[in-house]
Amino acid sequence: MEVPNLTKLTYQTFQQSKNYFGLAHKILSSQLRNLVYPTLEQKTKPIPNEVVLKLQERLNQVLETDWQDAQKGVYPESLLFDNPWEDFFRYYPLVWLDFPQMWERVKQQNYQDFSPEIDTDGYPSYYVQNFHHQSNGYLSDLSANLYDLQVEILFGGAADPMRRRILAPLKQGLKAFDSVPPRQVRILDVACGTGRTLKMIRAALPQASLFGTDLSPAYLRKANELLSQIPGELPQLLQANAEELPYLDNYFHGVTSVFLFHELPAIARQSIIEQCFRVTKPGGVFIICDSIQLSDSPELEQMMDFFPEAFHEPYYRHYTTDDLVERLHRAGFENIEMQIHFMSKYFIAHKPA
Repeated sequence: MEVPNLTKLTYQTFQQSKNYFGLAHKILSSQLRNLVYPTLEQKTKPIPNEVVLKLQERLNQVLETDWQDAQKGVYPESLLFDNPWEDFFRYYPLVWLDFPQMWERVKQQNYQDFSPEIDTDGYPSYYVQNFHHQSNGYLSDLSANLYDLQVEILFGGAADPMRRRILAPLKQGLKAFDSVPPRQVRILDVACGTGRTLKMIRAALPQASLFGTDLSPAYLRKANELLSQIPGELPQLLQANAEELPYLDNYFHGVTSVFLFHELPAIARQSIIEQCFRVTKPGGVFIICDSIQLSDSPELEQMMDFFPEAFHEPYYRHYTTDDLVERLHRAGFENIEMQIHFMSKYFIAHKPA
C-alpha cells in the first residue's frame, strides 16, 4: 500500500505547487499592471469566504477524481505528471514580455489587433479576436506556444485534470463499438488547439485512429510538434472550420470538443453541434467540455461576470445562460448526461443507434 500512497502524495504536491505558482503569478502580474497602468486596475468585489472554500472543495474533488480514474486504468498514471516543462522554461518569460502589449490593447479597447504579417482573410469574423487579450489572437506561433501555459496559470494547474474528465465517458461511450477492432475506432477532437486533449486520448486509447481539426495553422503546427513526439500512429490534423467539418456522414465513433463553445456566438454553437451530429456514427458519443454555467453554479456568478471582461471573451456571457442540452436535442442527440468538475461542465450526448 505504501507505494501508491507515496505516488498520490507526489501527485497532490505536484498539483498544489502548480496552484501556488498560478496564484503567485496572478498576484504579481496584477500588481505590476496596477503600477504601470493604474487606470486598468480592476475594481472587483472580494470573493466571499464561503465561495473560496467551495472552490477549494471543487478543486480537491477534481484532483481526487483524476487520481481515481488513473487507478481504475482509464489512463496511465504517468499522464497525471505530464507537464510541458521544456515549454514552461522556454516560454514563461515571454508571457511577461507580452504583458505590456496586452495592457495597451485593453487600455485602447482594441480587440481586433493583428500584426500586418498575420493573414486574417477567410476566417469567421467571430474568430478574428484577441481572445484572452493575446497578441494576434489564435493566429500566431507565439500565441500557440504560450496558450497551454496561460490556461494552466488561469486554472491554477487544474486545466489538464479538467481536460482528462472527458476520457472516462469517452471510453464508456465507445463500448457500444466493442466489436470494432481498436485500430478501426475513429475519434475526432474539434478545435484541437495545441493537441493536449489528443495527447491524453492517445494515452487512454493507444490504438484508436485520432483526428483533429482547428482553424489556426499556428496551433496545428504546435499540435503536430507535440503529437509527433508520441510513439505510434500520428493523429491526422486538418485546418478546418467546425461549422463545415470536412468528413463523411456517420464517420466517427466518438467526437470531443474542449474549451470551444464559450468562444462561439450562439448561431455557430448550433451549427457546430449539428456538424458533430452529422459526422458521429449512430450509437456514437459526443462530449463537450467547457465552462460552468449559471444554472449549475449560481454561487460563482460574480466570477462568471468578471471573466469576459478580464479575458476578452465576447461570447462568454451568453454562453453562461445558453441551454446546450436543448441545442443537442435539436440536433438529434439523446441520452444527454451532464457533469461538473471544478470550473468545467461536461455534456455527454449520444447519437441514436
